[in-house]
Amino acid sequence: MPNDSLSLTGLFVSAFVSSTIAPGGSEAVLAYMISHASASVSLLVLIATCGNTLGALTTWGLGIWSSQKYPADAIFSARQQKSLFTVRKWGVWALFFSWLPIIGDGLCFAGGWLRLSLLSSLLIIFLGKALRYIAIAYVFI
Repeated sequence: MPNDSLSLTGLFVSAFVSSTIAPGGSEAVLAYMISHASASVSLLVLIATCGNTLGALTTWGLGIWSSQKYPADAIFSARQQKSLFTVRKWGVWALFFSWLPIIGDGLCFAGGWLRLSLLSSLLIIFLGKALRYIAIAYVFI
């Protein structure tokens, strides 16, 4: 049993780190755990989704913190300016795509920078990430 909880903790940490500005491969960890039936698929998807969502909210929080300290031109590259524009245009719904590689982190950061509602951001980010992990799980069931 301790090994199972350690594996679940590893999945959570992998998903969390994968959703911050650090690269990671939580999808591969989830796929491996599903293919080896280390726990129920529902539990694995839930743990990965929660870890990934909390990582995204960390990036969102960094956006809030940065907005208080630095002007936008000082920290946003041209690509990041595009994320800021996208989130301004689509609002919290842009955060649904926070699961996308490369641009997802920028969307979360921009959401925090623009001080989008925490609850709305949490729900939309969770939904997008859950659907992504469900799709991955479906392939490996």
